Amino acid sequence: MANRGSTSRRVPETEAAISYVQCDGLAVMKIVKHCHEESCSNMDVAQGALLGLVVENRLEITNCFPFPKHDDTMDEEEYQLDMMRRLRRVNVDHFHVGWYQSADVGNFLSQSLLESQYHYQTSIEESVVVIYDTKKSARGFITLKAYRLTPQAIAMYKEGDYTPEALRNLKIGYENLFIEVPIVIRNSPLTNIMMSELSEMIPEEEGSRFLDLGTASVLEGQLRSLMERVDELNQEAIKFNRYQHLVVRQQQDKHRWLLKRAQENAARAAKDETPLPEEDVNKLFKPLPVPPRLNPMIVAGQINTYSQHISQFCSQSLAKVYLTQALQNAKESKQNST
Repeated sequence: MANRGSTSRRVPETEAAISYVQCDGLAVMKIVKHCHEESCSNMDVAQGALLGLVVENRLEITNCFPFPKHDDTMDEEEYQLDMMRRLRRVNVDHFHVGWYQSADVGNFLSQSLLESQYHYQTSIEESVVVIYDTKKSARGFITLKAYRLTPQAIAMYKEGDYTPEALRNLKIGYENLFIEVPIVIRNSPLTNIMMSELSEMIPEEEGSRFLDLGTASVLEGQLRSLMERVDELNQEAIKFNRYQHLVVRQQQDKHRWLLKRAQENAARAAKDETPLPEEDVNKLFKPLPVPPRLNPMIVAGQINTYSQHISQFCSQSLAKVYLTQALQNAKESKQNST
């Protein structure tokens, strides 16, 4: 998946960056259909290519097509080129402008996604990744968001240095790995008329005007995933603390060795003997490898995303508590008065 952006056109670096994404309703429906089919059939992550063009400061997504499922006999690059050639023959926008991926209640941040978007964005400067959340949309929160890597994240991947010092110099953390680009869904006037007619044909379901308060199943999965990410982050913290402890011990051993060598040379100088040669301390005490901090940063970002979604879903349950509490108090006071 990381090399899928290599087949796209190269956009000059002098072009202005996009300020928002305009997505046609047809492309949105194709993304929604593909993501829900994959999530219902085999729970795989749905991915596909976005096609369109750049107009001034606007990225227009006019079409899309899904990536083939993992098959060793199929060349993914050749498949994409063949799809774009066929679309060009029927006068459809065939320029690669990014890719899309499904998500499960905000669970989309990963190292593979960062690497893929880096390859896309270095090949097509204006490319975006569109994330469609299937579980959240099924609960009534339509979620379609477009993201781009920040300049700090691109510089981090370009340098390939994920040590704490390098990340500190770049001033990068999980909160500024991505920047969200506003996305606007555009439909033709005929499509809007058809949707208005369809909405009138659909009968209003009983109780649909009330809040959907059945969030227990959603919260259970999110809390379980949150605990797993917290445990993973704790293991990463243990590894880093162990590294710091080893560094401190090595520095102490190095200091004792230098002090001992200075005392021995001082004693030999008092006896008019030749001092011992100064050996390279770094060869005796080799620097310890610094554990990379990219994975802990991604896990921290996942924890932050889960926390935000849990807070959003819990707001409905809190509304239910306050509503039912007032009704229960009124019922109890009425029973006591009688």
